[in-house]
Amino acid sequence: MGKLFLVPTPIGNLEDITFRAIRVLKEADLILAEDTRNSGKLLKHFDISTQMISHHMHNEHKTVDHLIGRLQAGETFALISDAGTPAISDPGFLLTRACVEAGIQVDCLPGATAFVPALVNSGLPNDKFVFEGFLPVKKGRQTRLKLLAEENRTMIFYESPHKLLKTLTNFTEYFGADRQVSVSREITKLHEETIRGTAEEVLKHYTQKPPKGEIVIIVAGNK
Repeated sequence: MGKLFLVPTPIGNLEDITFRAIRVLKEADLILAEDTRNSGKLLKHFDISTQMISHHMHNEHKTVDHLIGRLQAGETFALISDAGTPAISDPGFLLTRACVEAGIQVDCLPGATAFVPALVNSGLPNDKFVFEGFLPVKKGRQTRLKLLAEENRTMIFYESPHKLLKTLTNFTEYFGADRQVSVSREITKLHEETIRGTAEEVLKHYTQKPPKGEIVIIVAGNK
């Protein structure tokens, strides 16, 4: 019986990869990558020559049975996403669940993920929090926001730059203009920044300065 490793990869700064992650990627029989072009740059940087194939949201349902068969035959796979920890708003859950159901060992290595540094850096309470990931784009968005308006734990959201203003506007409408918000952008990268303030203040900032890059939003719970 083989084994599946979930291997976090840097979200920006390549120095954030662990020695163990590099070893696992070199020793695996196969690397499953969300985007082979993106991951190819990482593997080249660390001189990793392991065979790599695509494994993403558009093909994972079709390939999972085949991959399970190879794992049962004794192969070892390393699964990586474009950045951060697999299965956190990225591919990985489907294959992990299938491995667990088939009795195949799964090891998730500790490592880079965007929401932990954003949460700690926000200055908002982090003893209890809820990870929401991406809000629904259309259907269910209003319902979700109404429910979250009553959430008393700190909330974590992922958002794309071109939807940030819409989401911050929604926060002012459903959570209140004075709700404390922290937006971390380009974490670990050259132009990393964190903007903190009320929902209204942060919305005003990004209205005047359109955002770029990967974004994590931390929102205080309802007091």
